[in-house]
Amino acid sequence: MASDLLRLTVLGSATPYASADNPCSGYLVSSGGTRVWVDAGSGTLAQLQRYVRLDEVDAIWISHLHADHSADLLTAYYAALFADIRLAAPIPLYGPPGISDRLAHFLTNTATRSPVESAFAFHELHDGHQARIGELTLTSRAVDHGIPAFALRIEAEGRSLVYSGDTAPCVNLTTLAKGCDVLLCEAESAQVPTGGEQVHHTPEDAGATASMAGAGRLIVTHVGPFLSPQQAVARASAHCNGPVDYAAPGAVFTID
Repeated sequence: MASDLLRLTVLGSATPYASADNPCSGYLVSSGGTRVWVDAGSGTLAQLQRYVRLDEVDAIWISHLHADHSADLLTAYYAALFADIRLAAPIPLYGPPGISDRLAHFLTNTATRSPVESAFAFHELHDGHQARIGELTLTSRAVDHGIPAFALRIEAEGRSLVYSGDTAPCVNLTTLAKGCDVLLCEAESAQVPTGGEQVHHTPEDAGATASMAGAGRLIVTHVGPFLSPQQAVARASAHCNGPVDYAAPGAVFTID
């Protein structure tokens, strides 16, 4: 059945802030009746509701705690506890170490700690973390972003999607993406920095990572403000053996 296919819906892909027509990083990954909200950048909660209510999400997975990937957890907290949403149980939330205290610190306005655990059931990621969520198997690997950050492999019915999160090219990402059907890879940087640590992919890096991993298809996302999507796709294609697409907001990719 079509509903059983692994699907990626782009809620937003902008960085470092949302534009008028593109929220920050966020994706809805679904298969059968299972739905996971992957990254919760600014503006993505609004787009999520085009497809599913917050209380219908089976889990949330956060790659790292930069605001363009996590800020809408704050409004999701208010939606879960103080609006028209009635949770049967806290939403499972997978994220970097310290995520619960980070959210509570921001949301606490009195001497009493904000009850973030009433909205979310926290699970801290580590390198090699695995979880089974309904139809989906999630595997996380630590990647190179200068802060605790993770990439994600999602598998269902023999199909696989790998999401880079934010990272420089690294062995863990290439290994995680080995033989995947689709690699959703960031291409933030117009060029490799001449000084300091590299913490993002260029389009050329994204194409090379996809080729080294043997990914069937590359989707570039998180394209920075000094690149156009067309430039990112063209530059990545020159280093990639397979088809290359752009994660346009609202795009739906079926992984089959």
